[in-house]
Amino acid sequence: MAKKTDEMPIMQHMEELRRVLIVSAVATLILAVAAYFFSDWILVALMEPLTNIGQKVFFTGVTEAIFVKLKISFIAGFLAALPIILWQIWSFVIPALKKNERVSFTLFVMISFLCFIGGVAFGFFGVYRYGITFLLQFAGPTLFPMLTIDKYISFTISFLLPFGIVFELPLVSYFLARLGFVSYAFLAKNRRYAVLAAVVTAAVITPTPDIITCLIVSGPMYLLFEFSVLVVRITERRMARRKKREQLEEMRDAQPL
Repeated sequence: MAKKTDEMPIMQHMEELRRVLIVSAVATLILAVAAYFFSDWILVALMEPLTNIGQKVFFTGVTEAIFVKLKISFIAGFLAALPIILWQIWSFVIPALKKNERVSFTLFVMISFLCFIGGVAFGFFGVYRYGITFLLQFAGPTLFPMLTIDKYISFTISFLLPFGIVFELPLVSYFLARLGFVSYAFLAKNRRYAVLAAVVTAAVITPTPDIITCLIVSGPMYLLFEFSVLVVRITERRMARRKKREQLEEMRDAQPL
């Protein structure tokens, strides 16, 4: 009987994790179905970099158009359900944290969502639209692109989602600095390796092998690294001032009356 009692907390945790996964999957599915009714509008928005320059997009298979809309609906549903998914993760983790840790973790969840959405938005409005125009200019006057909708949407998704992940770097750097795992001196000393890491990462996540697309993606990645370095430096200064203030208070309290 004692063994069964000891196993109950583990079983409860597994049941709670199962609930988190089910709620997240159901929320994504429901919002994906809802997003399907807006798939034409989303498709028009994603095709804006091409329609602005008069480029047409084709489909070569009978089912290609419907599968593209389903793909768009799923991605849109996942992004729309992301606050619910993060909230479920928050509700699963928060009971195990202390009071001060709960505040930090809550802020982490909220800011991570904003960073992800901001990264995707920046990737589309700040890089992707100009990158598409830039790349298509290499066709010259004799070559005519015949783009298919499936490959174009797959390229777009593969291009934008990594921006959402990479935009988490400043937030992760902040918490690593708070925990003492990274320092400003370490990051500043290894800037040259950061350049190499940005290029390699861009080469891995970009769906095309050309060097130009790699450079277009790696540039903002390195700028994010520099911003992360600044975040770590500010965090260290604040921690140092707080530590100095606490030491002064301890010295003042230790003085005899």
